[in-house]
Amino acid sequence: MQRFTRWMIILISTLLLFGSGLAFADEIGEVSEKPLEKEGIEQQISYALGYNIVDQLKGNFELDPEFFIQGAADNQAGQPKLTPEKLRELLMSFQQMAQQRQMAKMQAESGVNRAAGNKFLEENKKKEGVITLSSGLQYKVLTEGEGAMPTKEDTVECHYKGSLIDGTIFDSSYQRGSPAVFQVGGVIPGWIEALQKMKVGSKWQLFIPPDLAYGDRGAGAVIKPGSTLVFEVEVLGIVE
Repeated sequence: MQRFTRWMIILISTLLLFGSGLAFADEIGEVSEKPLEKEGIEQQISYALGYNIVDQLKGNFELDPEFFIQGAADNQAGQPKLTPEKLRELLMSFQQMAQQRQMAKMQAESGVNRAAGNKFLEENKKKEGVITLSSGLQYKVLTEGEGAMPTKEDTVECHYKGSLIDGTIFDSSYQRGSPAVFQVGGVIPGWIEALQKMKVGSKWQLFIPPDLAYGDRGAGAVIKPGSTLVFEVEVLGIVE
């Protein structure tokens, strides 16, 4: 959905630019043979926008350059070959196709990552000190605290480091030099379960399967769909 929205913003922005008077070839294929670097800035930007749109759509929609250019030229000339109703219908079809392809891609990627995560967790649970809970969450106590144990309604201050199973770090309060403050009940399920078992002063290593993390949707550019995550979490205190 995020990628689809980005495509639509690019597409709409480009059409608005065409409609506001950007120079455009009167006939399909009438493009200057001069090197692009010697063209005007508007021509170079027009080329860059066209290149970027096609690049964004690769692998998700087979854009026909001839008809795409024809549509842009007709918009510039104010002579559409389709009714507004038909244009809206086709854009809705594009949205549905893009969503379906994105979902299929996400599910395929999630399947691969889940398989890798399952293998990792199966091997990890055999290691010394690793405890596996009925939910599938695994943890290892690095330091046992002696303070109070937070509830789901409490706000806690924590230091943490999050990584993928290959060791790639995607977030770290240690690197930022500042601990995080958040409500126990407002984080991913794996954290919610673990934090309610950790006394203040504790530092645990958490191994979180995807259904207790970000599931099949993933999060951001690094946490892919179906990812198993590894965290080091240190509970510094309960914020009154």
